[in-house]
Amino acid sequence: MINTLQISGVHSQLTEKERNYVLKKIGGLDKYIPKKARPSTSVEVKLKDKKAKDKRTHECEVIMKLPKSTITSHRDSTSFIAAIDEVEENLKKQLKRYKDLHTFSRITKHTIARFGRRSTQVLPD
Repeated sequence: MINTLQISGVHSQLTEKERNYVLKKIGGLDKYIPKKARPSTSVEVKLKDKKAKDKRTHECEVIMKLPKSTITSHRDSTSFIAAIDEVEENLKKQLKRYKDLHTFSRITKHTIARFGRRSTQVLPD
């Protein structure tokens, strides 16, 4: 579970069901965050209620602050639950990219070290 998770409702009161759903979905994204970055990660979730002339829409906006970058995602939908699901899928994709960019696997480090030594050698003509 993510340590710092702030949930706020804009122009609406959030029910306990919606709060628990956000905690479950957005709070469960910590497995996509690198282990070293987890303690300093903070997440801010804003659930907004919009009223147009004919229809009513719900927007979910998530701002995730990680050590080397900030990831944001927001989606509009007919319900808060659907908007949260869409934001979660988008954040999964972005966090996978973040994790690939900012972590090296053991095999990758070994390969870089191995080929790094060979590339510095001068080959005879």
